[in-house]
Amino acid sequence: MSNALTRAGHGLTLAEKRIVMCAVSKLDSRRVLPPGEVPTTRITAAEYAETFGVDPNTAYEALQDGAKHLYQRSIQFYEPAFKRNGKPIEPTLVTMRWVGQVHYQKKEGWVELYWWPKLLPSLTGIKKQFTTYQLQQASALRSVYSWKLLELLMRFKDSGHAQYTIEDFCASMEATEKQRSDFNNIRRRMIEPAIKELQEKDGWLIQWMPIKAGRKVAAVRFDFMRSPQGRLDV
Repeated sequence: MSNALTRAGHGLTLAEKRIVMCAVSKLDSRRVLPPGEVPTTRITAAEYAETFGVDPNTAYEALQDGAKHLYQRSIQFYEPAFKRNGKPIEPTLVTMRWVGQVHYQKKEGWVELYWWPKLLPSLTGIKKQFTTYQLQQASALRSVYSWKLLELLMRFKDSGHAQYTIEDFCASMEATEKQRSDFNNIRRRMIEPAIKELQEKDGWLIQWMPIKAGRKVAAVRFDFMRSPQGRLDV
């Protein structure tokens, strides 16, 4: 995915995230699409069950539920707006769909995603400023926060150091206003549980620290590497 999409709020439940990212993994991120071409991607219940280690009934239910709600799910991100009449203005909030259509065939166990055209430059024909990771890395995760943190870290996997302003981090993690009002909420409900799950289920060693400006937390920093022992729990 493009780094911009990685940083965006994805607006997905865990089951929906699994469907969407399983579909993303089937796209050729290097291929430049001809003008007007909008790819479709099919995910079967058998694929979902095998990839995420769930029973077939759970996979069928996840696809059926995803088909009901994925069309309504939105990506949110900010684009720099720079200046107007010589004065700086706030970044522009952009809201975009994941898909333009979702097809689900009852009793056949598949869902088909028709990608939103404006999203495709963030998924295909990418030559720079992108984030990659193996879908298998996230297959055992049970929290959307853990998955999202994995994506935010993988953007800097070559250096093993990631730092985000608290505003960008909260936007990416889709923190509520109540959660943003007290950093302890972010720490207890998002950062610490996500790090624990990534360490236990995907074999990471992660240290983090808040960076303060005065009395307020201005940014969060993560230092991470693969554990020599690998994944501890599958």
